[in-house]
Amino acid sequence: MQDLQVAVVQMVSGTDVAANIATMCRLVREAAAGGAQWVLLPEYWPIMGQAETDKLAYAEILGQGVLQDALSGLARELGIVLFGGTVPLQGLQSGKVLNTLLVYGANGVLLGRYDKMHLFGFTGLGERYAEADTISRGEAVPHLQVGNIQVAQGVCYDLRFPEFFRAQQPFEVLLLPAAFTHTTGQAHWEILLRARAIENQCFVLASAQGGLHQNGRRTFGHSMIIDPWGEVLAVLPQGEGVAAATLKGSLLASVRSKLPALQHRLLP
Repeated sequence: MQDLQVAVVQMVSGTDVAANIATMCRLVREAAAGGAQWVLLPEYWPIMGQAETDKLAYAEILGQGVLQDALSGLARELGIVLFGGTVPLQGLQSGKVLNTLLVYGANGVLLGRYDKMHLFGFTGLGERYAEADTISRGEAVPHLQVGNIQVAQGVCYDLRFPEFFRAQQPFEVLLLPAAFTHTTGQAHWEILLRARAIENQCFVLASAQGGLHQNGRRTFGHSMIIDPWGEVLAVLPQGEGVAAATLKGSLLASVRSKLPALQHRLLP
């Protein structure tokens, strides 16, 4: 793996889709101006509605729509690989959308699609979340190669299921857009991210929502980039912005050669 300049974008998305698109474009341009070759957006960047059903009105058909046009056009304009967080796509179930990570190459062409498989549910401390009420779960484990780099993908709650990423081996970089709640994020976010980096001996890029949203929801933020030894290379605690780092291929090779844990696996 060659050295790679990467960035993760953190947002505090609101209810106005046009405003969220404008913020997304500004932050991605900032990341590219800083030298990023790959940029990752957070989950739900286009809208964090007053109600969970608000996103249904903005669900797009794959290959059509203002959200996909914005992502494709920006990747092409800046000459970057843009991992487009998640956008709502139309699925087969009435009253539900697919929560989809779309990946665009430097020419603006779609390279990959992953529909979130594990749907978040949480009740406690005065909070209740049930993504399955408005989201259809994906059916396919993703497999993606960008250039000569093998990439694993997940979205938010997928982070809690290590076997999901084992099923995507081999890979060098793991990308995770998210909108972790403040409650679960404060308890588990960094621990889980570093564990996925260590056990898969890979770089992890995690892009989050981070702040108090118009709908009253509070997300944890702490978008971060982690190396294969589990060290945090960059982090943005709260608020919108960009965190950037260089992924060093020599470090990846060193970790995997000195402690060849992936070669020692006994179970599939």
